[in-house]
Amino acid sequence: MDKQGIGMTSQRTRERLITRLMEQGISDHAVLDTLRTTPRHAFVDEALAHRAYEDTALPIGWGQTISQPYIVARMTELALLGGRPNKVLEIGSGCGYQTAVLSPLVGEIYAMERIKGLLDRSRARIRALRLRNVQLRHADGLEGWADKGPFDVILGAAAPEHLPTELIAQLAPEGRLILPIGGKLQQLVMVTLGAEGPETTIIEAVKFVPMLSGTERG
Repeated sequence: MDKQGIGMTSQRTRERLITRLMEQGISDHAVLDTLRTTPRHAFVDEALAHRAYEDTALPIGWGQTISQPYIVARMTELALLGGRPNKVLEIGSGCGYQTAVLSPLVGEIYAMERIKGLLDRSRARIRALRLRNVQLRHADGLEGWADKGPFDVILGAAAPEHLPTELIAQLAPEGRLILPIGGKLQQLVMVTLGAEGPETTIIEAVKFVPMLSGTERG
């Protein structure tokens, strides 16, 4: 699966994406290298493979999208602040692309997805890429994964209306929650669990699908 591809999935096309990410301020070389080598075309339908290395979100079915590479890179940089996190919880893992980008950069990933069909596809891709440090779970991400916590980083790829206190409660000391918050207007925020409680930093305006409760079997 990790082949370089031809045409629009070629190494030259990937390098153009990396150049664009650097121009937008992504500076962590480990993050850039991982974006360069992760086969994004393997995480979208074949009909969209020629667009895989555009810096844009793409549909992946079930009303969901694979995140824009810039956002994946930005959130990954934030996850790595202060060094390599040992335990990461990913909420809304979708097609598995963000999971695959994180995998070589962290200790263990616990990835949750509420839509069973997406999770099944993600599991197949994660296995094909032989990512050994990933555990996947079909569950309501808003509830977190308490028995695997506490987590150094919790990363969300969908937007709740308000900060989910259940997730903050699963952070390790000095842990970080990175996710979009809001409805029509959303902000990417980073919540750090300091000695005096959670401290919120607004990163930038974003647009994500809403974070919904419950699960879907489809």
